[in-house]
Amino acid sequence: MQAKLETHGLQLHILYADPLPVLRQLQETYGIACLYSHIETGLAITYRRDLAVADFCRENGIRWREFQQQGVRRGRKNRERWSQEWYAQMTAPLAQPNFHRAKGISLPKTFLENLPQAPLPQAWQENNPLMQPGGEDPAQRYLQSFLRDRVRHYNQHISKPSLSRSSCSRLSPYLAWGNLSMRQVYQAAEARRKSGFQARNLVNFQSRLRWHCHFIQKFEMEDQMEFRCVNQGFEKMEKPLDSAKVEAWKEGRTGFPLVDACMRCLKETGYLNFRMRAMLVSFLTHHLLQDWRHGVAHLARYFLDFEPGIHFPQFQMQAGVTGINTVRIYNPVKQAEDHDPEAVFISKWVPELAQLPIPYRLKPWELSPIEASLYQFQLGSSYPAPIIDLEKAAKIARDQIWSAQKMPEVQQEAKRILRKHTLPNRQP
Repeated sequence: MQAKLETHGLQLHILYADPLPVLRQLQETYGIACLYSHIETGLAITYRRDLAVADFCRENGIRWREFQQQGVRRGRKNRERWSQEWYAQMTAPLAQPNFHRAKGISLPKTFLENLPQAPLPQAWQENNPLMQPGGEDPAQRYLQSFLRDRVRHYNQHISKPSLSRSSCSRLSPYLAWGNLSMRQVYQAAEARRKSGFQARNLVNFQSRLRWHCHFIQKFEMEDQMEFRCVNQGFEKMEKPLDSAKVEAWKEGRTGFPLVDACMRCLKETGYLNFRMRAMLVSFLTHHLLQDWRHGVAHLARYFLDFEPGIHFPQFQMQAGVTGINTVRIYNPVKQAEDHDPEAVFISKWVPELAQLPIPYRLKPWELSPIEASLYQFQLGSSYPAPIIDLEKAAKIARDQIWSAQKMPEVQQEAKRILRKHTLPNRQP
C-alpha cells in the first residue's frame, strides 16, 4: 500500500498503538472530520476497542464510516435472504479509486515521535521464508497462478496435506489480512469460469468462498462462541483437563505421525489444508477427550490466515458441540493411509521416521524389535509411543458425544441454532 501511494506523492503513516490516545492527539492537533474503516468481525478485545472508538467519535462529533466486507452484515437476527444478499455483494462493481485526486498531509517527525506508540516485537518483524509473503502484489500473484493453472487439481488434491499446498488457492491469508477482497476473488474466479476453463473446480472453489462468509456471519450473530459452546447444552459434558496430553498435542509429540506432522508444519509455515485442521481438532477433542477451549487459542496463534469468524465456529463444529452437524471423528492412521500413503508429508515434518519403510512411517508402533534394531529405531526414544489407545479412545468419545446429543438441553438448543443460523426448514 505504501509503495502504491508513493507513486501518487502520498504517504501512509503506520502506527502501532492503542487507537484512542493516537486519535485524541490527532483530534487535538489537527481535528478529525471523518474516520474510515472496514467492518470487522473480531474478538471480544477488538469489539471493546470499537465501542471505545465509537464513544470517542460521538463525544467529538466525528463521523465514523465503516464499509461492509466479506458479505457479512451486522444486526441480523436470522438467515432470511442471506444468500441473495451475498451474491448481490459479490457481483456489485468493484470500486475504482482515483488516486490522482487524493490529497494527504505529512505528519511532522516531532508529532510522530510524541505519539504513544508500542513497537512490534522484533521477532514479529523478521522474515520467515517458510510463510507466504504479505502484501497486495503477492496476493495477486497467488490469485492469478491459481486461476491460470493450479486450480486444475483443486478438487482432486484438496484433502492431501502435501499436494493441497499448491493445488488449493492459498488465498485465505490475503483475505484475512485485507490484501484482497472477497469480491475481487469471486469476480476473478467467475470470469475464469465463464471462459470455460476448469468450470467444475471453480464452482467448488466459489462455493467455499460463500462458506467462508457463512461462518463469519454465524460468529457475527453469536460471538459468545469465542468463550462457550454455541449449543449451551454441551456445557454439561465433562472433559477434565489432561495437561500432559494437551502439551503433547501442542508440541507434535503424540506418537501419531500425521497428527504430529500437521502440528509441526503449522508452526513452521502457518498453513494446513482444511481436512488436516479438522483432524487436529478432532484428535484433541475426541481421541484425547479434551475440551475444545484447551486448544482453540493455540491453533489461532499459528494460523497465518486466522479469522475469528471462521476459527471458532469451525473449531466447535469439529469438536461436535453444535448439535446440528454430523460428528466426525477422524482416524489419523486412516487419514494418513488415504491422503499421505507414500508418507511424503510425514517424512518432511517428522524426519525421525524418514529412515523407516513407508508402512512403518504411518504406524511406527507396528515395527518388530528385530526391524527396529535394523533401522536403529526405538519407539519411545527415537519417536514417542502413542499416548492413547486409538480405538478405545474413539469408542469412549462416540459414546460420550452421542449420549450428550440426546440430552433435552442439547436438542432444544439445536432447534434455536437452526432457526438463527441456517436457511429455513433445515434439519439437524
